[in-house]
Amino acid sequence: MKLSGSYQINLEKQKVWEALNDPEILKKSIPGCEEFTKETENEFNAIATNKIGPFNATFKGTIELKEIDAPNSYKIVGSGNSPVGFASGQALVKLESKNNITELIYSVEANVGGKIAQVGSRLIDMTAKKMADIFFKKLKDIIEPKNVSRDTNAKPEVVNQNKIINNKKKIIILGALTAAMIVLGYFYTIK
Repeated sequence: MKLSGSYQINLEKQKVWEALNDPEILKKSIPGCEEFTKETENEFNAIATNKIGPFNATFKGTIELKEIDAPNSYKIVGSGNSPVGFASGQALVKLESKNNITELIYSVEANVGGKIAQVGSRLIDMTAKKMADIFFKKLKDIIEPKNVSRDTNAKPEVVNQNKIINNKKKIIILGALTAAMIVLGYFYTIK
């Protein structure tokens, strides 16, 4: 299976990169995400539960970060299991900037097996795309500055940069987790 797409975020590239690597933002953005656990410097375990068609299962996966080029791109390699099957894959995520607007471009390749593979590629592709759309909409809602109302003097809400992780390696590792969860989105579609 292959899935690709892009999303525009009205924020400069560095801030999008940092947000993609903030564990609080990721946990709020990833559908069904219950847990992130750091195992090594470049490896995480993730747990998420989702209902896809007739299947409802908890998916446990391992995510490894590779080819990190902060704040421009990274590759995530993931694999995991659920009671109804297994999946493996990789995702390439790139950030491009134009006039303080960031375009997030992703490309995912995944393989599935077990009962989940019997659901059919069409349903799997549709569900994976839906989960990616949910993730990016939540991410945008959390990190994009809010518009100032003409009726008030309120200032736009912006992500508090003091809360963003300062350790660059940790930021890169967690950022790649986002791309991995897109890969896992394919896995969820076939539970």
